[in-house]
Amino acid sequence: MKRKKKIILFFLAIALMGSWSNGCGRTFESESPEEPPAAVYETEEEERQDLPAEETKESDSGKEKVTELMTGDKDDDSIRLSVGLSGETIPGLLAGQKGNYSFDCLNAEEQLTYVEILQILRERGEEVRLTGRDTERIEKIFQCVLNDHPEIFYVDGYTFTKYTLGEELKKITFTGTYPIDEAEQRERQEKIDVYVEECLSGLPPGADEYEKVKYLYEYIINHTEYDAEAPDNQNLCSVFLYGRSVCQGYAKAFQYLLNKLGISSTLVIGSVSEGEGHAWNLVRIDGSYYYVDPTWGDASYQMEESGESDEYEGEHLPTINYDYLCVTTRQLERTHTIDHVVELPECTSMAANYYVREGAYFTSVDAKMLEELFEKEYAKGTTYVTLKCSGEDVYLQMQKALIEEQEIFRYLDSPDGVIAYADNAEQFSLSFWL
Repeated sequence: MKRKKKIILFFLAIALMGSWSNGCGRTFESESPEEPPAAVYETEEEERQDLPAEETKESDSGKEKVTELMTGDKDDDSIRLSVGLSGETIPGLLAGQKGNYSFDCLNAEEQLTYVEILQILRERGEEVRLTGRDTERIEKIFQCVLNDHPEIFYVDGYTFTKYTLGEELKKITFTGTYPIDEAEQRERQEKIDVYVEECLSGLPPGADEYEKVKYLYEYIINHTEYDAEAPDNQNLCSVFLYGRSVCQGYAKAFQYLLNKLGISSTLVIGSVSEGEGHAWNLVRIDGSYYYVDPTWGDASYQMEESGESDEYEGEHLPTINYDYLCVTTRQLERTHTIDHVVELPECTSMAANYYVREGAYFTSVDAKMLEELFEKEYAKGTTYVTLKCSGEDVYLQMQKALIEEQEIFRYLDSPDGVIAYADNAEQFSLSFWL
């Protein structure tokens, strides 16, 4: 009598995320209008008794102070021009930022403000005069600076002050918000350097750009626990110092490591699920752009949040989900909504997609390709294999062939006739435990 074989579907939608209540929003949040910025402005008034405050208000882009100049007051030279902060010239600063994605998307006037703000933040400047006088673009440009520069982990906001003579705007000064002092900043940087050196020492020799991105994706996930209560979870310190973070910490740490390897990347912010804020990365590999989401690559976190069965915990639980390693815009937008701080490219290339590179991307139910994939994974000693289909039609055909018609037993070694698998209709993927 032929023994009936058993296939178990033990969890669903490996790529779906739980609801996030903390930590996955923008790089910074403006203080609430209910929290008056009196202390900040009182200090300013003490320093500039000849410039009494006429109006103080909150803006969407941080704290804003409007100050009326006394009649006859000359342009106050005590407020430094940002070009003088480090002795670098503006042309030199502009040239040095070319190749940073957000910077390259700005017009010439915005790029000037970008390098001024960047230099102010690098040198922890306060009350530094900006060349431009357009306050409407400060928030956007500040966000662009932080999106391009994950190393600025010691800044969590800013204030700007407008100085007017009557109704005429005379000048604008900018001050970063620095929650830690310089000594703490240096101490943290030393610890970050140790982490980075250890991480990069394990990079496979001769790795190409895709292999470097994959290595860092796996390293971050394997060394980080998702924790909404992690300290400094809006910057890379949470990952490098504590090994615990949320989406923005994952993304900034990943970007920082990519930058160390000379791989172009930037932070992308947006939302997922029911509108929860989220952050991930745009990465350039061999001249083409891809989206990478290291947070959603944390498959164990997603399993925990989904509340699915724990029957196959332990060795059966996948540690990494590769559905978000080098994906197209079309793939990403199935689950993510992009907040276009600057215009982002339409990512269409599949050349560096994980499943394509690993021989696990199927445009049809190809028996030979399936056999090669499973043989390769067995040879590597992995505990599970995931295959991805090019579209819903192929996915349904694959599901019918492997599951309903039980052809999976041609490729899997199952002495007891039992196979466990995961089914993700949203990503057109199937995972099987070996």
